[in-house]
Amino acid sequence: MSTLYVTDLDGTLLDSNDRISQYSMETINGLVAKGMQFTYATARSLVSASVVAKGLSATIPVIAYNGALIIHPATGEVLSSLSFTEEEAGYVSGVLQENTANPLVYAYVDGVERVSYVAGRENEGIQRYLDARKGDRRFRPLADEERLYQGDIFYFTCIADREELLPLYEIFSGDERYRCTLQQELYRPEYFLEIMPKKATKAEAIKKLKEIWRCDRVVSFGDAVNDISMFEISDACYAVANAVPELKVHATDVIGSNDEDGVARWLSQFGQIS
Repeated sequence: MSTLYVTDLDGTLLDSNDRISQYSMETINGLVAKGMQFTYATARSLVSASVVAKGLSATIPVIAYNGALIIHPATGEVLSSLSFTEEEAGYVSGVLQENTANPLVYAYVDGVERVSYVAGRENEGIQRYLDARKGDRRFRPLADEERLYQGDIFYFTCIADREELLPLYEIFSGDERYRCTLQQELYRPEYFLEIMPKKATKAEAIKKLKEIWRCDRVVSFGDAVNDISMFEISDACYAVANAVPELKVHATDVIGSNDEDGVARWLSQFGQIS
């Protein structure tokens, strides 16, 4: 039977320094070279993920933006994408404006992937996000909100204190048109509120990729609440030791932490070559 192995990046494959250790890199690349079907599913964009996963062999498409996009890393070809309808995006923008939120808006503007935001309104969390991605050509700072919600929008992110974001989470998590997550940034005090189309989940993207690649089984690895959906559709799923308790209850088992090369060591011992 052919098995598709899917791992989250941040907090799972990446260590506490946002890096893939030399051991994990060499181990996984060696297994991929022998035929293992391996990829990653992340909340990051392909641009951001490619930086932290540089050198990692991913011969099959990867899942970005928590499932909104399936992209082939070598060519940039988008195999699947999910966007908001104009009505859905309009409702989100209206709620955000009413609550004076300062979102990062991910969209294809004139066919080009952009991350739009109003310059001058950055809080510490947003500024850190931008600083960590200096030179990213997707960034589109604007003078005001007039053009903020242009294009084919597929993702919204707000970064702030939990108390500030909780009212927004309560609005969108209770609306069947959307999928909304609220979780704390790794190793940081601020929270990320992410609003996506309802079917933009790692689970839905993995099911599509499983069909495209004609795999029989899925084995997944994760650490956070946005990994629950992919755990629920996996044949086996493993939470790293540093994972949140909410995810561990869904796991087949708990493996070594992200700083202990938990994923690579499990794959080395139990992974199957197709």
